[in-house]
This record gives sequence, structure tokens and C-alpha cells, in this order.
Amino acid sequence: MATLGDIGVAAAINILTAIIFLLAFAILRIQPFNDRVYFPKWYLKGIRSSPLHSGALVSKFVNVNLGSYLRFLNWMPAALKMPEPELIDHAGLDSAVYLRIYLIGLKIFVPIALLAWSILVPVNWTSHGLQLAKLRNVTSSDIDKLSISNIENGSDRFWTHLVMAYAFTFWTCYVLMKEYEKVAAMRLAFLQNEQRRPDQFTVLVRNVPADPDESISDSVEHFFLVNHPDHYLTHQVVYNANDLAALVEQKKSTQNWLDYYQLKYTRNQEHKPRIKTGFLGLWGKKVDAIDHYIAEIEKLNEQILEERKKVKKDDTSVMPAAFVSFKTRWGAAVCAQTQQSSDPTEWLTEWAPEAREVFWSNLAIPYVSLTVRRLIMHIAFFFLTFFFMIPIAFVQSLASIEGIEKNAPFLKSIIENDLFKSVIQGFLPGIVLKLFLIFLPSILMVMSKFEGFVSLSSLERRAAFRYYIFNLINVFLGSVITGSAFEQLDSFLKQSAKEIPKTVGVAIPIKATFFITYIMVDGWAGIAGEILRLKPLIFFHIKNSLLVKTEKDREEAMNPGQINYHATEPRIQLYFLLGLVYAPVTPVLLPFIIIFFALAYLVFRHQIINVYNQEYESAARFWPDVHGRIISALIIAQILLMGLLSTKGAAQSTPFLLFLPIITFFFHRYCKGRYEPAFLRHPLKEAMVKDTLERAREPNFNLKPYLQKAYIHPVFKDNDYEDSRFDEISGYCIEDSDEECVTVPTKRQSRINTPAVSHASRGSSRSPPSK
Repeated sequence: MATLGDIGVAAAINILTAIIFLLAFAILRIQPFNDRVYFPKWYLKGIRSSPLHSGALVSKFVNVNLGSYLRFLNWMPAALKMPEPELIDHAGLDSAVYLRIYLIGLKIFVPIALLAWSILVPVNWTSHGLQLAKLRNVTSSDIDKLSISNIENGSDRFWTHLVMAYAFTFWTCYVLMKEYEKVAAMRLAFLQNEQRRPDQFTVLVRNVPADPDESISDSVEHFFLVNHPDHYLTHQVVYNANDLAALVEQKKSTQNWLDYYQLKYTRNQEHKPRIKTGFLGLWGKKVDAIDHYIAEIEKLNEQILEERKKVKKDDTSVMPAAFVSFKTRWGAAVCAQTQQSSDPTEWLTEWAPEAREVFWSNLAIPYVSLTVRRLIMHIAFFFLTFFFMIPIAFVQSLASIEGIEKNAPFLKSIIENDLFKSVIQGFLPGIVLKLFLIFLPSILMVMSKFEGFVSLSSLERRAAFRYYIFNLINVFLGSVITGSAFEQLDSFLKQSAKEIPKTVGVAIPIKATFFITYIMVDGWAGIAGEILRLKPLIFFHIKNSLLVKTEKDREEAMNPGQINYHATEPRIQLYFLLGLVYAPVTPVLLPFIIIFFALAYLVFRHQIINVYNQEYESAARFWPDVHGRIISALIIAQILLMGLLSTKGAAQSTPFLLFLPIITFFFHRYCKGRYEPAFLRHPLKEAMVKDTLERAREPNFNLKPYLQKAYIHPVFKDNDYEDSRFDEISGYCIEDSDEECVTVPTKRQSRINTPAVSHASRGSSRSPPSK
């Protein structure tokens, strides 16, 4: 069991690590040769120029200005200086709202901590429950005297914790409601002020029914001309181009190797580079590297050309899905938010993702297989979560010196040393758990991709949801339950059954010491390591010395990265859960959480301003998930407090806690009905206003060329590919006048999709309909 001394050692290690990371960052960021690593966002915007192009030779690589070293902490006020409206223009609404998650943590926990430390801590400290407990073999430390464990069973002091639970709940709900209102208003204002984008006019249509008489493209055009005659503009069918995309990616990789060996040869022309053609270049025939990769690229070019022809000519490459664009935002909103057919499984419509957000490979997955894929992933996630309890139990064994001595008695002489004991109990459990979780976000993202989500934001939201559930079950409940069970096993075996709940009730608050060590490792040192960007720093200089030939190559080597929402948001939610659970139980944990939120806000604000370049913009679509998870953490905290008080003989006060989860649940229902629609649907009124204003400002703007190729698969957009026939099979009309593209020739002999008369009965002319 970690003591105050152990916590002090862990704090010293993590604070020292964080300071080293921050000092290293402060020095490295002002060196000219690292400028692209720590300020890539400004380079991508074309605002910042490289300091390597001017000045003396030494000053191009090393900062010789001693004054800048004295001002090494000026990045902190600079990160806080940019106002939020300017931050939204600079980095987008997603980034600005993401930062508000850290702010909401400070708004919730700073007042709660002040209240808890001024009221609950004195109440806990002045009690004598741990000395008077009958369970003498329950381990405890000085830090537990600050928790609810130190209050005698049946004491009237539990009324203080009950009142504080109500105060914490009301304050948390108030902050959540004000933030939900604020973010919803920010989202609507952002969408209203946003510049014209293709996704504002476009809907993704899936499960297009097959028609033996028409192609998918003709069927889509015919359906929308008939059912949305005044608003339909154009469409782009979806192709299964996954094989083509793989070839293009292979060509890109081969081109990188060619660039590398050409650059190597230009630096030393006396020896032409040679490679082995066998596996990983370990064996095989030795050949000229440049000639080999030139031949490989020529071969890939031929394969790409053949695959493109196959995609164009093969009807099976066309998926029953399409991106359909409309003349107005109003028309797109009506289509995206209504049912298109009497059969609810056909002509399924949803807002199209932003073009750069589309996850193209998943569009090739048949819609009917999505349910099966998601069922498989639900089962896989269940087993992943269940079997991860094994390493969690191992981590908890590290939290107890007794457990290590029992399993590894040969280490007894080493771990009995006070310093080693403090390091093992105060630092090691947190770092081991952190290492176990390091690959989990990537695994969950792969699972989300297998499920078939078609946008990057939906992929990240699903992975984040699963990561949150995983943290809740394994990191939180697993650590508390397995830790308590392992730690008190001997006590359980020697007690009667009715005494076991009391043992658990006392032991659960004691686990706060483990979570304190985890917060310091993950939330202090981990966040400080984020700003150092050690991995991008190393990879940039490797690429810059081996692969970079042009400024474009150098931009690609910068790798600014982005906010990994699926990895970072669930981590934040774990801190919300810990704070809300332990606020009325062990308030000593709250300052550690507050430091995390403050440090993370500062670091990520700096990274968003100077480093991260987001791949997409969802206009804070993730906020309902954030709100819902904080609410769930609040309800879990209330239920656990009820369970804890029920084991402490507080029979009179415990029933009053029953109202808290009910109140919280109905508060959530209110917020869901009041604010969530702003994140799910686009108001027709706002769409009409924006359309009207745009027509007034640009009455002659031709929307069709703007939308016509917005959603073509990226593999068809390179300069080598120019084929007018692609426009024909995509269902496009190239005429300048929208009115000349009203009807479509069709071979249909049935009326499967529309009650209107078939075009075949009217002939195949493309004349406009009579008015």
C-alpha cells in the first residue's frame, strides 16, 4: 500500500521528468534547424519562412541569441494570448471545442476541490475510523486518514458527504448545461459563417436498389430527378477502387525509395547504389538500385492503367452508393433528413462527410454486410476487454510489496530498501499500466475501420467510445475490484460473509493512491512529453537528410500530426470519472487532476496554434459524446457512493442519495432534447437564410462545376489521369446550363423506384420537360 512517502517519491520523479521535457522543448524549439518541427502549421499556411535561408552559417542551425534562452518560457503566455474567435479561424471549431473539454474540467473541479478541502478533509481527518475498525488486518496509510475510510461506521458525519454529493452534482450539471448551450451556439454560428463547401450541398446515398434495366448511375439520376426535381444538381457514384488505391500507394512507396537512391547517388557519384532483390533486401541478385526502382515504377504505371480501365468498364466495380449534390443547402438538408422510400432499407441518405474526411475504402463495403461486421466487432471487443483483466491484475500485484514478495521472494532483499519500495509502489504501477495501454487506441481504430464507417470523424468517435468503455471496465473498475480483492484476500478468507462488504467498503477508497500515481505518470509526464514531439523530431531529421529533395518533400517530412481524438478524449474522460468518484470519498486526489487539466490545456493550446493540422472539420460533432460520458461518470460516482455508505452503517443518510441518479438522468434527458438536435440535424431555416444571402452576393455563381468532381476518389485525381469518359460513367452532364440537364436516357422497363412514366416511353432525347 502506497504511503505519503511513496506518493512523494512518485511526484518527485514525475515532476522532474515533466520539467526535463519542458526544458528540452523550450531549448529545441528556438533552434533554427528544428523550426519546421515545432511550427509546422505556420509553414503549411505559408506565413512562416525557414530561418535556414538567411544569416550566418552558424546561426542557420544554432540560435546564438542569448536573450532568447532567457525568454525560454515565453511560449506559455503566447499560447494563452490568442482569443477564441481567432483560434477558430486559425485552427477550426473542432480544435477550439476540444480545448473546452480541459476548461470544463477546471470549471468543475477547482470549485469542488476548494469545497472538499475546506469541509470534507477536516471532517475526515478528525475522525478515528481506521484505528477503531474491527478489521485490523486491512492495510492503510496516512493518506487514508484524509478519506471517508477514516470515519467510524454509523457516524452522523456521513451527512456531510451526502450534502457535498448534492452540491457536487448540482455544480457539475450547471457547468455542463452552460457549456452545452455555449458549444451548440458556437456550432450553429460556425456553420452559418462558414465558407462554401461541397459537403454543405451533398448527401451520401447508400443501398441503391439494383435495377436490371439501368446502371447504378442512371438509377440514381433518375430517382432524384423525379423525387427532387427542383433541387437535384449532379451526382458521383462510388467505385470499388481499393485495389487501385493499393497500387497507387505501392507506387508512392517505390518512388520514395527511388528518390532516396537518386539523392544518395548525387552526393557520391563515384559509386552507384546497389541492392539485393530478395526478401527485405537481405539476399538475392544484386542490381543497380536506381534502374531497379525505375523499372518497378514503370511496371506499376502499367498495372495502374490496367486497373483504371477495369474499374471504368466493369459494372461490378460500381457500388450501390453515390454522392448526390443539390442546387441549395436547403435541398440537401431536406434530402439528408427525410426518408426517401417506403422501404426504409433502400435509398438511405445521410449528410456527406467533408471530402477530405471520407474513408474511401469503406465505401466499397456492401451495406448489407455492415450489421454482420459490427456484430463480429462487438464480440471481439468483449473478449479484448475481458482478457485484459489479466495484465490489470498483474499491475495491481505491483502496487503491493507483499504481492511481489509472495510471487518473487528472491527480490525481497532489494525491495525492502526504502527507496526501491517507494519507487515500486509509487511510480511503477502507473508506468506499467500506461505501457499496457499504449497500443490500445490503434487496435480500437482498426476495429472501427472493419465495422465500415465511412468518415474519419465517425471512425474516431466509435474508437473513442470503445476506449472509454475499456477504461471504465479495466482501468477503473478492474483496478478497484481486482486490487481490493488481491489486497484483502487473506482478510476475506478469515471473515464471515457479512463482514466482507465492510472490508470492500474500506478498501475501495484506499485505491486512490494507485490512481494518484497513474495520474502523475500519464497526466503530468505524459502531457509534458506530448509537447516535446520527440518521435516527429527524430523522423524529420532522418527524412530531411535522406529523402528530401524539394520544398514539397520537406513539407511532407514535417508531419504536423493532429489531435488524436480517439486516444485523447477517453483519457480525459477517465480523469472526469476519477475526480467525480473520489471527490466525496478521497478529496486528496483532486489537486492532481486539476494540475493535469491545467497543464494539458496549456500544452494542447500551444500545439493547436503552432503544430497540429487537422485532417477534417466536423464542427464539434463530438460534443454530445463528451457531455454524455461526463454524465455517465457522475451517475457512476453517485451509485458507488451509495454502495460505499451502505457498508459504513449510514442507513439513515444513504436513502437520500437515491434521488441523485434520477435527477442526473432527467437532467441529461433535458440537455439531450434541448441541445443535441443542433449536432444531429441542420435547421432548414438556417439553410434557407444562407442560400438566400449567397444568391444575393453571387447571383451568377455556377455551382455545378464546383460540385461536379468534389467527391471523385483520390486515385482518379492525379495529373496522369485525364479521361472524359469518366465523366460519362459518373453520371455527369458538362453543359453550362443547369436546365439542359433535366432528364436522363434510360432503358428501364419497370417502375421500381418511381410512379412516374419511364423515360424509355418518352424516347431517349435529352430535351427539357414541358412546363
